[in-house]
Amino acid sequence: MELLLPPAAAEPLFHVGSFPITNAMVNGWIAVVFFVVVAFVASRRKGLVPKGVHNVIEAVIEFMLKEIQKVTGDEQRAKKFLPLVGTIFLFILFSNWLGLFPGTGSIGVWGIHEGHTALIPLLRPAASDLNLTLAIAVFAVLASHVFGLLSIGPMSHISKFINIRGIFRSIKKGPVAIVVAIIEFGVGLIEIVSEIAKVVSLSLRLFGNIFAGEVLLTVMMGLLAYVLPIPFMFLELLVGVIQATVFAMLTLAYLTVATDEHGHEEESHEAHPEPVHAI
Repeated sequence: MELLLPPAAAEPLFHVGSFPITNAMVNGWIAVVFFVVVAFVASRRKGLVPKGVHNVIEAVIEFMLKEIQKVTGDEQRAKKFLPLVGTIFLFILFSNWLGLFPGTGSIGVWGIHEGHTALIPLLRPAASDLNLTLAIAVFAVLASHVFGLLSIGPMSHISKFINIRGIFRSIKKGPVAIVVAIIEFGVGLIEIVSEIAKVVSLSLRLFGNIFAGEVLLTVMMGLLAYVLPIPFMFLELLVGVIQATVFAMLTLAYLTVATDEHGHEEESHEAHPEPVHAI
């Protein structure tokens, strides 16, 4: 029997009907339960002045709110985005660090996997499963469109991708304006492709970095189980912070762009130009 490198797909531990329960899912559930407990503790605060763990929770929330406001430029949108962006950041960060706990990837049962006798770990870093990272990426991109529809209106938001309204408005402005409107229509179609690219890049970046770190630690522990893996574990702590920050900041950027009313204001300005006063 030999210890093989972790496969790209998370290993199923058991099945509920035909639905497989993988070791990566177990780590993800542990993270969910942890934050449910934290939310319950936070809701039990008594008094206006936070004490103990409530002080830490409030400090984390205030820090994230300030950082989000630096990107959005206004407090109102920062407060709207905080629950979504903050949850994504904390969940990914905790899931990444949870994968470094003793026993993750090393404690398991010997079994047959893809025709080989291998150790099937009971726990695996949640973000090393492409299914999880893809689900979070899809949710983040869809959330940006929901916020965009609610903030600037369905017509203005959809016009970013299918600018039929611009073509009809250009008919009254001459042939040059029509050509420009057709080009903008084509650019909008390209933007639809870019939305798919967002999902692919978000999910593959997070999955690739966390899975590569898992493989690296497995190789180091295979060479020498003592001392040698320690520097790489500290490196993975840093990678966990960076990847959680990158994912959350990109999600925040998508939300900010989707709810930006600058383009909508320009259209309104063209429709209702300011009067010119004679000097």
